[in-house]
Amino acid sequence: MKQSYSRRTSARKIREEAAEIGYRRDHPSLVNNGEEATYRNSNNELNYIANYSKGLRHRQSGEVIPSSYRTMLRAIDSGEPDDFERITLGVGPPPRRKLVNPQAGLAFDLEGPDAQALTIRPAPRIDGLEAAGEMVELYWMALLRDVPFINFAGDADVGTAAGELSGLSDFKGPKLGGNVTRGTIFRGSTPGDLTGPFLSQFLLKGNSDAIVRSRESVPPTTLAEKDGLIKYGSIFIDQKQKTVRGRPDIGDSADYLTNYNTWLAVQNGLDTSRTDDFDPTRRFIRNMRDLANYVHFDALYEAYLNACIYLLSLEVPFDEGNPYRDSRKQDGFGTFGGPHILTLVTEVATRALKVVWHQKWFVHRRLRPEEFGGRIHQERTNRPNPPTLGSPRYDFIKNEVLNSQAVNRTFARYGTYLLPQAWPEGSPTHPSYGAGHATVAGACVTILKAWFDESFELRDPVQPNANGTELIPYPLVGPEKLTVGGELNKLASNIAIGRNMGGVHYRSDYIESIKLGESIAIGILQEQKFTYNENHSFRLTTFDGNGIIV
Repeated sequence: MKQSYSRRTSARKIREEAAEIGYRRDHPSLVNNGEEATYRNSNNELNYIANYSKGLRHRQSGEVIPSSYRTMLRAIDSGEPDDFERITLGVGPPPRRKLVNPQAGLAFDLEGPDAQALTIRPAPRIDGLEAAGEMVELYWMALLRDVPFINFAGDADVGTAAGELSGLSDFKGPKLGGNVTRGTIFRGSTPGDLTGPFLSQFLLKGNSDAIVRSRESVPPTTLAEKDGLIKYGSIFIDQKQKTVRGRPDIGDSADYLTNYNTWLAVQNGLDTSRTDDFDPTRRFIRNMRDLANYVHFDALYEAYLNACIYLLSLEVPFDEGNPYRDSRKQDGFGTFGGPHILTLVTEVATRALKVVWHQKWFVHRRLRPEEFGGRIHQERTNRPNPPTLGSPRYDFIKNEVLNSQAVNRTFARYGTYLLPQAWPEGSPTHPSYGAGHATVAGACVTILKAWFDESFELRDPVQPNANGTELIPYPLVGPEKLTVGGELNKLASNIAIGRNMGGVHYRSDYIESIKLGESIAIGILQEQKFTYNENHSFRLTTFDGNGIIV
């Protein structure tokens, strides 16, 4: 009994110590960009045109009806569950979409930073140059969705896009010599993003071993990494995916919400999902449409679980702080071994969602890019002639996007200035900033970087061919090499920016949210440290390139 009591006392003490870490963390001020209190209609009533309103009730102009928006604000201010049931949603024929889980931002967690203990900077304003640059990039992404990554180096339109992005006043994408290039365009901004092929090896390669393949219509053979099959217990995860057909196959109908009446119905909550046109041929991710399709249907931690399984199968060394890395007597298992990391890399996902959902609903409420595209459409449509009575004007939007080649080309192709969406339903029905996928990416990748030796070199890099049917060698230049840490960073960027390629997020959503996820993961590692008997530490390189030890 004495021993049992002692264990109970120690267990409580450990919980108290972990709780004390959380209690002592700074709780920063949660500040948005002020847009919600900036813009007014002709009746001097706040009109919320720079804020998220999809799924609420809208006017023909595409502006949310203020009284509908205020029902959402009342629920957010009170936090009462019943008030969320009183939000006034849009009207129209079924099927209708609901708002996605705003109350998740009010949940507490028993591990890791509290949902309100972290924050991100105020979102770029709709009237600012950074937001203008982000929208120009999104229009170019939509226009170039079907260009294979392998063809970026020689594609004329990719060169034109890089040139326009280079000339923008406040574009945050990666550059070489002060310019966006074919080699930097649409990539991430973390260490490793600009090295090697566009896609992370963790989205392409599979296991290489002597297990006989068991897929139908495929003769038995030894697995090679280029087969893209990850051994998951007694089954396989196939890196080839079911893709959607693109513009070369079905023309403009491959993109969505370019018709104003359809766009407006979707803003009012019409559910147009599940109408994708799928290609019967499974392919490796070969272009931005494929990557957008991947992040349309993935389980949030999917790519990182796959990466973890691949790294374990490759027998990549654990971080030097792992207590069993050099042990002569023991192997890790439930602690500091395979089952531990496989569980932990997925465990952080829901904790990350609670934090970013608070940012989305209770702090920033940033409008989705498709909503911003609606403002651009109205401004460009009304600008050439005196606007009709009651038509909206958005002349505060910067000319860098209003007059951009990307916007003009979009109009030439589709007949509207709306931002073409890769998914039939457009964005999810929750605000844009921060990004859920990007926050989860930041958290999961941080766990993997803490666990594995980031400096380990991944040899024989591959890339998909132009039609995605096979993986082919990627020739590295000079001293270039791909490392575990760099390719994990690239994986986070690919997944996060893949949502931008779908038209549903901005570059700043990615930049800020992966760092938010990183903070969540580090906080969890700090609190868990008390629970282990082993002496251990975790070393990792942050997304900003700084080395830290937990």
